[in-house]
Amino acid sequence: MAATKPNIAALVEQMPETDRDIQAKADEAKQQAQPDAPDKPKPKPDRWGAASKFTGPDPGAAEKIFAEILSGGRESITELLGLVREPGDADFKNYKAGYVLHGLVILAGRTGQENNRRLLADTLASQLGGDKHSKAVKGYFIRELRVLGDKQAASALGKHLLDDELSGDAALALLTIRDSAAAQFRSALDKSKGRNRVTIIQALGVLQDAGSAGALKKALDEQDRDVRRTAAWALANLGEASATDALLKSADSAEGWERTEATRHCLLLAERLAANGKQSQANRIYAHLRDTRKDPSEHHIRELAEKALGAGRP
Repeated sequence: MAATKPNIAALVEQMPETDRDIQAKADEAKQQAQPDAPDKPKPKPDRWGAASKFTGPDPGAAEKIFAEILSGGRESITELLGLVREPGDADFKNYKAGYVLHGLVILAGRTGQENNRRLLADTLASQLGGDKHSKAVKGYFIRELRVLGDKQAASALGKHLLDDELSGDAALALLTIRDSAAAQFRSALDKSKGRNRVTIIQALGVLQDAGSAGALKKALDEQDRDVRRTAAWALANLGEASATDALLKSADSAEGWERTEATRHCLLLAERLAANGKQSQANRIYAHLRDTRKDPSEHHIRELAEKALGAGRP
């Protein structure tokens, strides 16, 4: 902890302006110095950063600023987070606080900075609750936790899996962290709907979470086609033989494009089973597809299944 509390606002303001803002101010000063020049609209600072370039601060000087803020502990970090705004926020002024936060994340992620990493991650996670920060800013915090967080942040991230605006960022952060992520997705699944439900189901498939197999089987019968399709892929990716009957039934009853997709998921399950040494269970899927895909448009499925059965024989 620093002997004297750092002046966070002053440290943040030491970050340079964007090149476009610097040029705009220079143009305005030049215009004011030429009172007889024809009237022209005064250039405005670049609020959105569109087409703007940025010449960053001297790395050594910036690192000293970041280290000084970290030396102030949780209080200083919290003060910095209170200054962060997204361009869409009504009170956005500039990018500087967000830039400094990202600098802290990079610094704290270095080898030997484990204590600062833990402190920064915990402080970021603590700011995700309540209404102190806008959704846009919370999204920024979550994206930084994707870089910095670990299982200690999983619970705070999981609380946003049902939020229409933050679900995507929270899911990506949890998938990056991995540790303790599956439990968060499983917990949110029952209450989820629409796009968020699809995201959560897909994540469970990516994590190959065997504990969610029962819920994924139930999802195969839902009205939402995207939910059914994603649940079928997730089940197949688990590589569990217990999913065979449910996936084959779902594929057999589907029509058109959905039948094609569901059949593809059955093939994925067969591949996963074979790769795990369960050739007999994989052969059961191939044999079923060979014997049931009679339509001329499914000729390629029969050929693939026959080839796989031949390759899988002793």
